[in-house]
Amino acid sequence: MPKRGKKYLEAAKQVDRNVLYEPQEALELVKKIAPAKFDETVEVAVRLGVDPRRADQQVRGAVVLPHGTGRSVKVLVFAKGEKAKEAEAAGADYVGAEELIAKIEDGWLDFDVAVATPDMMSQVGKLGRILGPKGLMPNPKTGTVTFDVEKAVKDIKAGKIEYRVDKAGIVHAPIGKVSFDTEKLLENFRTLMEALIKARPAETKGQYIRSVTVSSTMGPGVKINPLKVV
Repeated sequence: MPKRGKKYLEAAKQVDRNVLYEPQEALELVKKIAPAKFDETVEVAVRLGVDPRRADQQVRGAVVLPHGTGRSVKVLVFAKGEKAKEAEAAGADYVGAEELIAKIEDGWLDFDVAVATPDMMSQVGKLGRILGPKGLMPNPKTGTVTFDVEKAVKDIKAGKIEYRVDKAGIVHAPIGKVSFDTEKLLENFRTLMEALIKARPAETKGQYIRSVTVSSTMGPGVKINPLKVV
């Protein structure tokens, strides 16, 4: 077990480990006990009743949070010609083709999300070993492989997040900042949960949402009643 700091331990004392909180109550508590001096991110961890080892039980997708994440996101777009101009007009931070691919191969990764037009994927595909492990590879399932680059860029800038179940069957996702009003965090939370429920694989059986925990970047987790998430 890692050694916890004094502020964390003080915050943890205010959380009843035996209680499954209502979503609004949990978010209010997370805001109240956030121990850091900076504006911490509010994060959700959802344990799903899926077997991530099975291809037919993968849960992956993207959703636009109504109030964004509170974070400035750098968007890179692999595109040429008119689509490159469209991406630039939409507010993409970096737009290009072969020159960007070469730059990434040389170790440059100063961006948060990558988008690619389908015709670029034959070239972008060779970046899989670099971008894949970092979760930066464009993917049709998350809407980042598309000819509609204007919508893709604007959605990402507006607060679109990607979610993906990990090897332990857990989805981790940000839903805003501690400085957000509770109502905005609650709307973002419910939007994410609705997306996860819609993404339930048909092959899963039993309880799908097993547990839900919210926390700030540096704070303790607060458990939410999984039956009250929407």
